[in-house]
Amino acid sequence: MTTTSSNAHAWRKRGLYLALASLILIVLFYAYRPQALSVEVATATAGQFEQTLREEGQLRLKHRYTIHAPVSGSLARPTIRVGDAVQRDQVLAVITPAPAALLDPRTHAVLAERARQAEAAVRAADAQLAQSLVAWEQTRADVLQARELTDQGFTSRSAADGAERQARQAEQAVTHARAHLDAARFAQAEARAALATSPGNRGTGAEWTVRSPIDGRVFQLHVDSAGPVPSGQPLMVIGDPAQMEAVIDVLSTEVIGIRPQAPVQLTLGRQIPPLQGRVQRVEPVAFTKTSALGIEERRVHVVVDVDWPAEGFWGEGFRVDAQIQLYAHDDALMIPTGALVRHGTGWQVFVVEGDRASARSVGIRDRQATHAWIADGLQPGEQVILFPGSLIQDGQRVRTQARP
Repeated sequence: MTTTSSNAHAWRKRGLYLALASLILIVLFYAYRPQALSVEVATATAGQFEQTLREEGQLRLKHRYTIHAPVSGSLARPTIRVGDAVQRDQVLAVITPAPAALLDPRTHAVLAERARQAEAAVRAADAQLAQSLVAWEQTRADVLQARELTDQGFTSRSAADGAERQARQAEQAVTHARAHLDAARFAQAEARAALATSPGNRGTGAEWTVRSPIDGRVFQLHVDSAGPVPSGQPLMVIGDPAQMEAVIDVLSTEVIGIRPQAPVQLTLGRQIPPLQGRVQRVEPVAFTKTSALGIEERRVHVVVDVDWPAEGFWGEGFRVDAQIQLYAHDDALMIPTGALVRHGTGWQVFVVEGDRASARSVGIRDRQATHAWIADGLQPGEQVILFPGSLIQDGQRVRTQARP
């Protein structure tokens, strides 16, 4: 009995030691096992992938009207300044003709030719207005047809929106053509008035008034004080600030991918919401521009039509930051570019599977500054680790937090 009791006591003691050792092992395992890393994740989603080009440029008037002195004479001191609003037919300058302007036969011949040139300009502007009106009527008909086809489900909504944009551009072209015709008629009136004071049509030498051909603002004063001016001397430049365009400087090596009517987003400043525009044309002439690093670059002007809001303050020469859309693809599987990691000659990402990070190779169709278009290797809804760094390895335990 004594031996049996001693053996039982020994087994209990051994069991106690084993339990204590197991507890110590468990504590050591949880104390020294690899800790889960906190990682930021993003979800692979399908959407529109856009490839864009970011450059800067400036605003300029679509139509500049340079006011010239019709004859030689003495200019009265101008009463308007740069930035002043002017109305059509408003007096801009007053000139007292010089005696030589009344008696010079050569001036008579020059003014006669100028009058005939002004008459031809009026006919050309009238024909341009008629052509613009025909184009506008056609685009209005295209809008009605596009809306009917959209309502019937034959075309997409974007086709109707494109037709409406074409109609707005055609309407603006009509407005421009009418302004050109008004300017041509004013130039014709000035030429006829100048011719009336030449030999054979002696004037009285009374003061002449030079009037504005459009509603707009004064953008430049060539002469800001009283004094003698020769015939043809530029006096000022006026224009309509609501009819401006953006000119973007693009590298000649990158301009090939820009297509006509491509969407453009313009930023004028922090306090101004981004404006929308369309590429009107790419000028076929390159020029040399020195970059901030002192490198000479060959650049090309890309002219953009802008959808101006009803209110705002901007002027010629103002800087703009442009984002030009090169192309767009719908239903593209995208992830942030921060999730990509170089793997040999290709790319890989770390996908979260349960509480582990799994390395996976992916194929990339295209990428830009913020997102990459995934061709294969991922499925929509899968989570990828952002900015994994060197601490993340295949099989690493992770604790996820959503991207803010």
